[in-house]
Amino acid sequence: MNTAKKVITFGEIMLRLSPSGYYRFIQAENYGATYGGGEANVAVSLANYGIPVSFVTRLPQHDIGQAAVNALRHHGVDTSMIIRGGERVGIYFLEKGASQRPSKVIYDRTGSAIATAVRQDFDWDTIFDGAGWFHFTGITPALSDELAAICLDACQKARVKGITVSCDLNYRNKLWSREKAGQVMAELCRYVDVCIANEEDAGDVFGIKASHTDVTSGQVNYDGYRDVAGQLVQRFGFSKVAITLRSSLSANDNRWAAMLYDGSDAYFSREYLMHIVDRVGGGDSFGAGLIYSCLQNQNQQDCIEFAVAASCLKHSIEGDFNQVSVDEVQKLAAGDASGRVQR
Repeated sequence: MNTAKKVITFGEIMLRLSPSGYYRFIQAENYGATYGGGEANVAVSLANYGIPVSFVTRLPQHDIGQAAVNALRHHGVDTSMIIRGGERVGIYFLEKGASQRPSKVIYDRTGSAIATAVRQDFDWDTIFDGAGWFHFTGITPALSDELAAICLDACQKARVKGITVSCDLNYRNKLWSREKAGQVMAELCRYVDVCIANEEDAGDVFGIKASHTDVTSGQVNYDGYRDVAGQLVQRFGFSKVAITLRSSLSANDNRWAAMLYDGSDAYFSREYLMHIVDRVGGGDSFGAGLIYSCLQNQNQQDCIEFAVAASCLKHSIEGDFNQVSVDEVQKLAAGDASGRVQR
């Protein structure tokens, strides 16, 4: 039994509606329903790895809200800290891309239960009892000014309690402007120990860009990201910065790697050529893999290899949640990328 201090993740879990296969929205006559969301996805991954984890949010006291709770419970996530209230569960529609046609996401989350939460809803002293790690993403403070204040309350309380704080910058231009994101996230990042970002986030949120990189053409300059991470550490004092490095050859085929910077040295993972089944949740699975390997006190190279391997496997799995085991991730991280049948 794992006796480690628990991880707390905080954010929105949404109802995901997707046409079957690669049907477009304008073709669809029915939609498959699942659940997901940045911090919820991290919680599910960690629970699958045997880490005690609680997901904190606010959900309506009706059947759709309960279905979201049940989806988390199914994977062993503790839901006892979820606040019940509000009128609706946020929704997002996903159209999966193929070949040179990109995926599309349409949000229908305005006025959701978490977006209408107030600071008094969350007692962080109680929530953080027995916790050793707190994780949130830049999506959550983007949902309302009150949620930005709630995230700040959580980060400040975590600092007082000596809890490690990780944040995935996760910039979403459909939720807020670069200017607003930069202002809010700069305040929150003062309390963050481990910063997670993709190849574009640091530029979008803080204006820190890698040189000689053009993600739309698939050109990613690894050395440029060492400089990006160094600037982030210098500005915010992060103990670690992890940046995923995705080269998009098409909607179906990507090269995938990452870098971990500890303030002095940069560690680069091996690169995977992925044929994608479902990329939503890929970054969250990376964050969860990084949190898990840090909690296991793995060395920096092993940490980044585990996180990238975990995320690589997620790209092969339908839905937001990364439904893989530690053993499966370790085998891939050790070099077994053949995909051969296991008998």
